[in-house]
Amino acid sequence: MPRIIDISPPITPSLAVWPGDVPFRRDCSLRLAEGANLDLSSIHTTVHLGAHADAPAHYAAGAPGIGERPLELYYGPCEVVKVDVGPGERVLPRHLPASVSAPRVLVCTGSFPDPERFNEDFAALSPQLLDHLAAQGVVLVGIDTPSVDLFASRSLPTHQAALRHDMALLEGLVLTHVAPGRYTLVALPLAIVGADASPVRAALVTA
Repeated sequence: MPRIIDISPPITPSLAVWPGDVPFRRDCSLRLAEGANLDLSSIHTTVHLGAHADAPAHYAAGAPGIGERPLELYYGPCEVVKVDVGPGERVLPRHLPASVSAPRVLVCTGSFPDPERFNEDFAALSPQLLDHLAAQGVVLVGIDTPSVDLFASRSLPTHQAALRHDMALLEGLVLTHVAPGRYTLVALPLAIVGADASPVRAALVTA
């Protein structure tokens, strides 16, 4: 029987966001508890919230927004790999345990253990890794940190590598409870036209 594994952090006001970005807030216009006929609420937050998909518009002027990205990128066969890297290191091709066997790859670094506490020394992906994966037909790469680039990076070389290869990016995943191996990924972004990212409810489906 297939099993669905949630790989998204819960969205609450405690969920950490990039320093200086807009934290999650939910406001209630109507409340059943206060005598209204229904609950009605709105949210205010960064689009780079928790598990999210970056759009090319996030790192390249004039590039497509998340609402223009093909949904096929975010659904289908996927491989989860765990790597052994230190704080603030970039994952290189040599860190992969073996050749990948799926067109979507999620990388577990274990370097951002608490989604409610932002640590700046998380690991990231190298542009060489994206070049390596693209050569094997990978169309999406994800990571269990807030960014595929290091915290202090300004040139964002890994984001630029994704742009060169038209590769989809997922960030902010929770993967420590997931065994390495093959799954079906479901991580569809919202159709926010022109936006630089979208939160996703990322999940893995077992065979």
